[in-house]
Amino acid sequence: MAMTPSHLTGSKRSHSPTTSCQIPIRGGSTIHQDSSQELELDLSSLNTVNTVFAALFSKLGVPIKTTVSATVLEEALNGSVMVSQLQLGSSVQRKVEKQTAHFYSVDITEKQAKMGLVCRVHSNDKSKFKLLYFELEENGGLSLALQEDSVKTGKVTAAGMYFLGFPVYRFEQNNLAAAAKDSDGAFFKRLDSFQPCDIHELKPGTHFFAVYGDNFFKSANYTIEVVCGESFPAEKEMLRSVEAKILTKRAELSKFESEYREVLAKFTEMTSKYTQEMQTIDQLLKERNEIHASYTNNPPLKRSSSRNKAKSPSKMPKNDAEKHHQKEKKVKDHCMEGYGSEDDNSSEKKPKERFPRKKWLNIPFKLDRRKSC
Repeated sequence: MAMTPSHLTGSKRSHSPTTSCQIPIRGGSTIHQDSSQELELDLSSLNTVNTVFAALFSKLGVPIKTTVSATVLEEALNGSVMVSQLQLGSSVQRKVEKQTAHFYSVDITEKQAKMGLVCRVHSNDKSKFKLLYFELEENGGLSLALQEDSVKTGKVTAAGMYFLGFPVYRFEQNNLAAAAKDSDGAFFKRLDSFQPCDIHELKPGTHFFAVYGDNFFKSANYTIEVVCGESFPAEKEMLRSVEAKILTKRAELSKFESEYREVLAKFTEMTSKYTQEMQTIDQLLKERNEIHASYTNNPPLKRSSSRNKAKSPSKMPKNDAEKHHQKEKKVKDHCMEGYGSEDDNSSEKKPKERFPRKKWLNIPFKLDRRKSC
C-alpha cells in the first residue's frame, strides 16, 4: 500500500479504458497498439533486429511510445535499486545506459513543500529519456506514480515535473503522421492533450525521482536539477497565467472550429461554382464567335492536314483528269522518240570510234590524237 497521504496531495485522473491490439514481430515479441494508433513497446524485450525495425519506423514518423522496462520497475518495487542523494539547487550530469535507470532522492522541508518543487532534466545531445517519480511503499519499495517523456525544445531534449501547489498541466506533442494527413484536424486537436497533472503538490519528506534511458541503441547523457519554487516567484505566477490562457484558448478553438468548417464548406461551394461559371462563359463566347462567323456567303474553309493531303490524290473533274493524263502521255512519247532518233542518226553517220567517249563531271569530250604544234 502506497504512503500517499503522508507524501502527496491532489487527485489522480482516472483514465478511460482503451481497446488495444498486439502486433507480433520476429522473436516472439509483440508491439502493443491502442485505439489512438500509437505503438507502445518495451525496448528491453526486443532483440537487435526488432530494435532496428522499431528505430526505422520511428524515423519514418510512426509514433512509437516506449514503456519503462519491467525489470527496472520490479527492482524498484523490491527496493533493490541504488538511490543517490540529490541536494536542492544543485545539478548532476551523468550518463545512463539504454533501458536502465538512475534513482535519486531529495529531502524537502515544510516550507519548501509549500513554496513548491521543480525537477527538470535536459540532454544537450538530444538523447531520449524518461523522467520518473516514485512513491514509497510500506515495504520500502518504490512504485511508479508519474512519468514524463523527453521532448525536443530548441537544441536540447527536456522533461520536467512541477509541484507548485496549484494545478499544472502536461502537454504531449501531436502525432506528425496524423498532422500530415489532416492538418486542419490536427490544428483543432492540438490542445486536446493539454491535461492536468495527476500530482501537483508534495508533502514534506523524502521524494524519489529517476532518469530512464530511452534511446534505441546508445546511452543517454543528461543533467538533472531539483529547485525550490521560493527562488522563482515571478516564474510561478507567469506559469499559472499562461496555462490559464491556454485553457481559454482550448475552449475557443472548439467554437472556432465550427465557424471554420462552415466557412470552409461555403468556400468549397463557391470555388466549384466559380469553375462552372468560367466554363459556361467560355462556351457562350465560343458560340457567339461561331454565330459571327456564319454571316458570309463564302463556303467555309476546310482545313486538312499535310498528312491527309499526301495520302489522298488531288480532286478534279473526271474529264479534266482524263485530258491531263492523255497530255502527259503525249509529252512522254514525244520525248522518247526524240531520244531514239538522235541515237540512230549518230550511229549511221559516224563510224565507231577507236577510243570511247569519256565523261568528266558530266561533260562529254573526245580524245584528240593530233599532236600540238
